[in-house]
This record gives sequence, C-alpha cells and structure tokens, in this order.
Amino acid sequence: MSDHGRLDAPAVADRLSRIDELLGQVEAAPGPTARSAVEAVRALTEVYGEALARVLDHADEESAGRMTEDDLLGHLLVLHAIHPDPVERRVARAVERLREAVRERGGDLELDGIDEDVARVRLSTKGCGSSWSGVEEAVRETLLAAAPELSGVERVAEPAEAAPAFVPLGALTLRHAQPQEAS
Repeated sequence: MSDHGRLDAPAVADRLSRIDELLGQVEAAPGPTARSAVEAVRALTEVYGEALARVLDHADEESAGRMTEDDLLGHLLVLHAIHPDPVERRVARAVERLREAVRERGGDLELDGIDEDVARVRLSTKGCGSSWSGVEEAVRETLLAAAPELSGVERVAEPAEAAPAFVPLGALTLRHAQPQEAS
C-alpha cells in the first residue's frame, strides 16, 4: 500500500488475483446462494462499469488520455468495453512498453499488424530458443490483456537472411580479350 492508503501496482495485482480465485470458488459452489452471489457480482460490475463510463464522458481529452495510460484504469476500461482507444493503438502501446524489456535480453519486438482479430508480431531473439519461450508467452498475455477482443497473437517468422552468393575467384580476375578468328 502507498502512503495515502491507495493500492500500489503489486497490491492491485494481488487483489485481482485473489478476486479471480474467490470468484472461481463461488462459481464452482452448488446451490442458489452461490448463483445469487455470482449474480450480485455481475450486477455490481455493471453498475461500476456504467459509473466509469460516465466519468470518462465527463473527462477532457487530456484526463481521458491519462486514464487510458494508467494500468488499472486502462484494464477496467477494456473490461467494460468502454476504452476510447482502438485495438490497434492499445496493442501498439503494449508492444512499445514490452520492447525495452525484450531489448534488454538481446532481442527486439515489433508489431507487424493486426489481421482478422489476430495481432502479428516480430520477435527477434538471440541465443537459446527455450529461454525465449517465456518471453513469447509474456508478449502474448500482455497483448491479449490490452485487447481481449483479439482472438490470438502470432509470431511472424523473421525473413531468412540471403546466403552470400558464391563467386569463383577466376570470375573476379581480369582476362585479356582473345582475338576472334575471322571466319
């Protein structure tokens, strides 16, 4: 927790994880009480979503921009399907945030585009492929969190480097022109 009684990023992540765990338990519980609890959570979520939408309606462009850049608020805007930024912008922003971490590991990350609800990324890696599988999964999870309306994230193959052409040494030396014989 921060000094002002507000939740810092790790505390928010802990709470979100705990909420998922508790909701999973309630949804798995049999009986009318569990169904009523799930219905109450859905209704409360709808009301809070409507309240958040109204806050966004009253916000000027600068304030709305700051809200979309805040991790928690941005997540809630996406959750309630009221995020003002299009999918492409949210995915591009997520790629930019991830790029520095990927570069620190000796690779690079680039958004190749979005086609039919699938984000396509170029993830260039150096070194052991197995160590990059975790990075690839983190990229996938981050992009789907930024834009859950995507159906997937695909890694685009890097273009193969052209092999150097073999040129025989003899072709590089100057040859004297041979006089042509008259016919």
